[in-house]
Amino acid sequence: MSSSPAPATNPARRQPLNKRWTFIVLALTLLFVMMPFLFWRATWFGRPLTNAQLTDYLNPKSNPHDIQHGLSQVSDRIVRHDPTVMNFYPQVIALASNPEAPIRTMAAWTMGQDNQSAAFHAALLPMLKDPDPTVRSNAALALVRFRDSAGHNVIVSMLKASPVDAPSAGILQTRLKPGQTMNPGTLLARIKTPDGAREVRSDISGTLDHWILPEGSNVASGTHIAAVLPADDAVWEALRALYLIGEPADLDAIAPYARGGGGAPPQIAEQARLTMEEIRARAGDPASSVSSPAN
Repeated sequence: MSSSPAPATNPARRQPLNKRWTFIVLALTLLFVMMPFLFWRATWFGRPLTNAQLTDYLNPKSNPHDIQHGLSQVSDRIVRHDPTVMNFYPQVIALASNPEAPIRTMAAWTMGQDNQSAAFHAALLPMLKDPDPTVRSNAALALVRFRDSAGHNVIVSMLKASPVDAPSAGILQTRLKPGQTMNPGTLLARIKTPDGAREVRSDISGTLDHWILPEGSNVASGTHIAAVLPADDAVWEALRALYLIGEPADLDAIAPYARGGGGAPPQIAEQARLTMEEIRARAGDPASSVSSPAN
């Protein structure tokens, strides 16, 4: 018994399906190529802005990323000595009181780029009392560019371990271990209370040095529960600032870094030694050999 021949495939029917799959593959390929580019473009602050765009970006009602992009562009224009940039100074100063700490931080950094602006100088001084430590640090560093040492104590504190306080009473539940690094907003612990858990997050970048109280401790609100060592970049900037405004009383805070303590990179130890030499020279120590600050 012979079998019937298999029906022939109709090429006209197969072609649209093949074309459709080709378009799908090409679209997916383009998507995989374009997505990283679009993400990079959306997060890159180097894209130039027109004056109209810059005005919009510096509006306090703009989204935080656009505001930071605008502040970055103001800084770039200051560095390029663009005379039109001063038209945006009032908006930059207004952002120094923005509710978002990262925006206040960047506003302080931006104002430090023009150390000839009396308006920027005046706006930076109140920021030394900002509730956020990173804002205080950026303001203090910016003021050094104005040859103003008003933020001296803030800069010295950037070399020291910072305490972390319990936000409420309850049972401490630690999350990080000593030696782990963190950024602003990193979850360090939780405080278990009858009403739920309160999160403890870092205000600064750095490394968890140690827990002052152990896991499971019953803590009161405001109790120091941990100590955080500053990040290397904060130490570096503080040492460079103290090269200019440091005092003999600061030497004890600088000395551990000059000895290479805490596993700091070699360039930090070198900058610490240079800073100590310069402070001693200003104090009239004839044994000091003064060098320029490390770059």
